[in-house]
Formats: sequence, C-alpha cells, structure tokens
Amino acid sequence: MKVYVYVLNTLADWEIGYLTAELNSGRYLDKTRPPVELIKIGNTTEPIKTMGGIKITPDETIDNIKFEEDDLLILPGADTWTEEENKKIIDIVSSIINEKVIIAAVCGATIALANKGILNDRKHTSNDLEVLKMFCPEYTGENFYLNQAAVTDDNLITASGLAPLEFSYEVLKRTNLMKTETLEAWYQLYKTNESKYFYGLMQSIEGA
Repeated sequence: MKVYVYVLNTLADWEIGYLTAELNSGRYLDKTRPPVELIKIGNTTEPIKTMGGIKITPDETIDNIKFEEDDLLILPGADTWTEEENKKIIDIVSSIINEKVIIAAVCGATIALANKGILNDRKHTSNDLEVLKMFCPEYTGENFYLNQAAVTDDNLITASGLAPLEFSYEVLKRTNLMKTETLEAWYQLYKTNESKYFYGLMQSIEGA
C-alpha cells in the first residue's frame, strides 16, 4: 500500500507522530497484508522545517504522483495552510477524493479542505465548527459537522489537532493495516497507559 505524507513548513510534528511511526516501522501491522511504502511529498524536493524545528526532505514532488484507488494521503496540520503554494495539493484532493483515494486530514488541513468546499457534503470534524464558519467562505457543511475527536466518512478521515491518537486510530482502522485485536490493544495502551494492554498487544502479534 502506498502512503503519501504531504510535508509543509510548520508541520505539526505531534499530529502525525503516532501514525507515521507505525506505518514506517510496521512493527504492529498485519503481516498478511502487503507492506506499506511511506512516501513524503511536497511542492518541491527542498527540505521543509516542522514546527519542532526538524528538517524533512520530500521524496517526491506532488506533480510526479499519480494517486490510485486505496492509496492513503495524509495531510498534517500546519500554520502555513493558507499560503498560496499549499493550494495545489488541496486542488488535487478535490479531484481525487471521488476516486476512492483515502484522505486523512488533521487540524489546519481540515480548514483547508473546508475552504475548498470539500467538507460540505461529508461527515467531518475539525478543531472547532465556529472557526470553519468564520474563516472558510466556501464552507456550508455545518449539518455534517460532528463534535468528535476524529471522524471517518467512507474514504475521508478528519480530526482535531488535539486528537493525534484518535486520528491515528481512525486511519489504521479504515485501512485495515492492523488486525482488529492489535489495533484495539494499541489504542488502549496509549489512551490509558495501562500495562495490561501492552501484553494484549504483544499477544495479538504472536506468530504474525
């Protein structure tokens, strides 16, 4: 499975940390499924700097990517989503979301989707409904807004920037990259910090 992570300046490191760690390491993924290929993409191949000051160099430019059905595109939060250079990837999302590419957006990326009108007829969440209504003139999706940490609607996953764990859970659940019992133990371990879930997690991957 191809997983694309769009990287941009001021990327919010913590919002995708749980998710990219598991996708890249594959340590708890279902070994009966094809391996994940994690590809960092950007407007150019010049390094970007995250909010935490970490430099990330894209593997490929977005112009060279041909998204296919069931590919996963991760859109992290950032303070730079309103900049002109980041509108191109949102235009691409608008053109591929009906082609069953899985779109996973968190925090500021959900605002960019709302401003494009992409959330107007799909169940979704964000940091705050009033923010979407105030700053996104193309947004008319109030009736589809759910006041939840993370929401999945078919091939669209959205989440608040305060919910990186729930965001990761929804993405891993939608992609079936972990076995159900593994995912549930993994989520509960990080949610509760209770060691019993670590043992459940280890048991779930025995013999994998």
